[in-house]
Amino acid sequence: MKAIIAGTGIDRLLEGFDAASVKTRYGVVDVFTKGDVVILPRHKADHSIAPGRIDYKANIQALADLGVSDAIGIYAVGSITSRLSPGSFGVVEDFIDISGRDLTFHDGIENPLRHVGMVNCFDRQLASSFARSAYMAGEKEIRAGIVYIMTNGPRLETPAEIRAFRNLGADVVGMTLASEAVLLRELGIRHVAIAYSINWAAGLDEEGVSFLEDESIRRLSSRLLDISLAALS
Repeated sequence: MKAIIAGTGIDRLLEGFDAASVKTRYGVVDVFTKGDVVILPRHKADHSIAPGRIDYKANIQALADLGVSDAIGIYAVGSITSRLSPGSFGVVEDFIDISGRDLTFHDGIENPLRHVGMVNCFDRQLASSFARSAYMAGEKEIRAGIVYIMTNGPRLETPAEIRAFRNLGADVVGMTLASEAVLLRELGIRHVAIAYSINWAAGLDEEGVSFLEDESIRRLSSRLLDISLAALS
């Protein structure tokens, strides 16, 4: 089985999918299925859970319990550099985590202590499959090599923080990717991360922080969902 983990925008596109619940040792997780693909709305279907309060361990354990081998994570972000400008999407190559969240399955309490390497933590074959599906869907320029920095949220960042993040080498900022990437890695689920930008980060827009209109986000989310489903077929 394969999975799409999604949030902003895509959690509004679940009509026509079959709803189900998965009971894990960490909690109950709501998922939606179509054929052999499961879609997991990380903030719940009603987008009610803040990034720092998402039960990431339950979510990723649910995918493992369902027998998921490959997962495409789709992440709404703010743009820090022009490598990924608002309204575009790209493949994430690496991430920086400054959230302070304590997330691992191998903490020496519930499970034996284990140090999991994060070099090349995203699956290249799955990334190639996504890029190929995007190209077939008419996307002629597939942005790659994106560096994502994760904050805790739900507040947005200050202009000074964004300047610091740029100096650290980040192209985009978000609040969820690293938490999922680490847990997926620990459970051996292959993962590719797709970032799509819905705004310039703080201090980079004359209006302060201005987001794409809801309809633009919906169209972009729908396109990414279609491309992801094709990549996993």
